Amino acid sequence: MNLLDLYDRQMREEALPTPGVRVERPDGLVRLCGAYNVVLHSDLTASTADAAIEAQVRRFADAGERLEWKVHAHDRPADLSARLAARGFVPEPEETVMVAEAAAVAEEAVPAGLRVGPVEGPSGLDDFLAVSAQVFGDWTEGFRAELAVAAAEGTAALHVAYADGLPVGAGRLDLPPGKAFAGAFAGGVVPAHRRAGVYRALVATRAAQAAAQGYRYLYAEALVTSRPILAKLGFSPLATVQGWTLEPHP
Repeated sequence: MNLLDLYDRQMREEALPTPGVRVERPDGLVRLCGAYNVVLHSDLTASTADAAIEAQVRRFADAGERLEWKVHAHDRPADLSARLAARGFVPEPEETVMVAEAAAVAEEAVPAGLRVGPVEGPSGLDDFLAVSAQVFGDWTEGFRAELAVAAAEGTAALHVAYADGLPVGAGRLDLPPGKAFAGAFAGGVVPAHRRAGVYRALVATRAAQAAAQGYRYLYAEALVTSRPILAKLGFSPLATVQGWTLEPHP
């Protein structure tokens, strides 16, 4: 099995539930529902796609819930994105799934004067959320609770970078049990500390933890801004992916 097929099977087709999120498998789809709603994988044809899309519109938008549909470049039918657009889904910026051997990325040096690593306890969570608010915007109490449960259960780890004792960068490491892939998500650095190696250090420390816990690969969904950094760390592109969002009907 090649790497793309392994990724599709483990991280999409065989997705696991997380705190506050359950996995549903209606005809031809793998869907995450709860704290957020995402169609993670689809196995559709030209003859079944429109009915599946319509069912999601009725299930979510008509019921007042937001839905995201993740479309990978190799998903079928080839015109799946156009069919989603025709039913009111709006495209998010395209990302690239990038993958590296975790142990190799872990060798990246952390710049002098920077302290980076996984955090524990409420104060560490506060620091993670403080950076997230500056980089990505406000968070909800539900998001805080979801992170706290995932960290307590060991299915995620929160990493924070500190400079002069202040949190300046943060990133989440997803640790799905029994998988070959750990995921690096929500990585960000406050504006005043960008281009100083903080993001690279956050990736390296997460790779080190992933490798130590037996994961062979570390993957990320990279925007165009972070793709060059990941490439320099040894990540290779695996597939492009674009989220298509359907907002609730008024």
